[in-house]
Amino acid sequence: MIPAPFTYKRASSVEEALNLAAQAGEDGKFLAGGHSLMPLMKLRLAVPETIVDIGRLGELSYVREDDGHIAVGALATHDELARSGLVGSELPLLAHAAGQVGDPQVRHCGTIGGSLAHADPAADLPAVALALGATFRTRGPSGSREIVADDFFLGLFETALQPGELLTEIRIRKPQSAGWSFQKFTKRGIDWAIVGVAVQGANVALVNMGATPVRAAAVEGALASGMGPSQAAAHAADGTSPPDDLNGPRAYREHLARVLVRRALEESAARA
Repeated sequence: MIPAPFTYKRASSVEEALNLAAQAGEDGKFLAGGHSLMPLMKLRLAVPETIVDIGRLGELSYVREDDGHIAVGALATHDELARSGLVGSELPLLAHAAGQVGDPQVRHCGTIGGSLAHADPAADLPAVALALGATFRTRGPSGSREIVADDFFLGLFETALQPGELLTEIRIRKPQSAGWSFQKFTKRGIDWAIVGVAVQGANVALVNMGATPVRAAAVEGALASGMGPSQAAAHAADGTSPPDDLNGPRAYREHLARVLVRRALEESAARA
């Protein structure tokens, strides 16, 4: 299908992007890599009147150390994260997961900020951000603020971002535990995960097991009580609401979650 007519504006700075978004009001959208927004526009599931292109804002494309954290600009691409020596050494979970997103074309164009702001529960990086305990820095009409990952994802394609507010940076404290794992089950390597799991230390987050990426609270509680990987993984589907669709019924996803969480916990423990 063809998107509905819209006005295209390219920003040359974050400040200009915010001004353009303010002029557009609630009918404006930011465009970064475009791999999330453009398909929705073609299906007319998203019909913005104004597109503000931020894809060339170099000030938002970086990876650096900052006071015990790794700071990642929102426009860092999946490929840049996967190949970054700093991310690979300090946040191997993020580097590995970024290297598993889609195909090379998607990884070279898609950005971490776009993936997080799009908030697709079937996407890999939102769950990774939850497992890593990330904090998101934003700028908008009301100024700058920080939002922890646990409070960011509100519903299907819905986040805590306000109209005209831009995600600018993802901050992740260097993990104390070396144990990590990322597992996902797909029909093909380039497909969205039918179910996925990200583990960092005692944090466990699930992909495609609800309307948002979710923390596997029951698994985390079981681990805290002293249960081993197999026993804790048996609680992987507790409190979740996975979709029932052409890729499989709810019971199938619940089974996959238990299997993948067990594998992830075992792999994480072996790395710790």
